[in-house]
Formats: sequence, structure tokens, C-alpha cells
Amino acid sequence: MSIPENLRYTADHEWVSSSGNECVVGITDHAQDSLGDVTFVELPEVGSHYEEKAVFGVVESVKAASDLYMPISGEVIEVNEDLNDSPDRVNSDPYGEGWMIKIRADSEESIGKLLDSSSYAQEIGS
Repeated sequence: MSIPENLRYTADHEWVSSSGNECVVGITDHAQDSLGDVTFVELPEVGSHYEEKAVFGVVESVKAASDLYMPISGEVIEVNEDLNDSPDRVNSDPYGEGWMIKIRADSEESIGKLLDSSSYAQEIGS
């Protein structure tokens, strides 16, 4: 199970990579493994604003559908359109080509409140 040390995490299994207040968001290796083969990803529109913990999308797999939760409050500035045709990228490369959205965080400080890799590993019992 891959848990990159340079990312931040939520207990709901989203990861965040940040550069200033711009962040990339996706689901963790643990989450994609639990879901099984991803068959569809529903993502929000660019320009949408979400509060922390609000549902911003859905991932569907052969096993189940799972809501995606906003790790921090912010505005969606880009979505990974490639997932429309290749949702399996979430399985094959969850921390790379399987990213889901890019956001502009309302507050850089909120990023630091997310779990670090060792705390997330404890959260999932890894």
C-alpha cells in the first residue's frame, strides 16, 4: 500500500498535494484498492466552490459507489477530464494520472491540518 510522504490526507481517504494555496486532490491507494475496478468518476464543474467535507463528486466501481469529500474549503480550478474516458487511471496511478481535481484553497493553513503520511497509515491500520 503506497502512502507518499509528501502528501497530506483525510480520514475519508482523499490526498492533497499543495503548492501555496493551489492543490491537487485525488483518492488514496487504499481507497482505490477497497473500491476495486473504477468504472466511472463524476467530478464537479470548474468554478464550483465547496466547503471542507462537502461531497464534490462520486467514484463508481464494480463493487460500489463512493462519495468524494472535499479535504479543505476551496474553488475548483481544474478537473481531470481524462477520467471521463479512462476512469481506470484511478486504480493504476492514484497519485499521478488518477488525480481528480485542482482547487484554490480558501486558506493555506487548512492544508497543514490534514493528516501526514504516518498519521494516515495509523488511520487505515497500515
